[in-house]
Amino acid sequence: MTRVVVTRPIIGICFMQVCACADCTDTEMLAVANLENPSGTSNGWVRVIREDEPADDFWHLEKMVPVVCGDDPTRKHFILVC
Repeated sequence: MTRVVVTRPIIGICFMQVCACADCTDTEMLAVANLENPSGTSNGWVRVIREDEPADDFWHLEKMVPVVCGDDPTRKHFILVC
């Protein structure tokens, strides 16, 4: 399977979800996202939300931390931000 797969191209206004190998880098995920699902903004997809994100009451980032993929426990679902 491909290391990064776009699974939800649109979540709200400025988020998307990818399913990726747990060891994928942010650079790897952002490159695939910007190639396969351009955000339409001038900066493109710029950030991957990780477990160590600070709490953010406005965006509710604590609810967007990576979760284990239901189909493959060696992969995770990550949220990207544009």
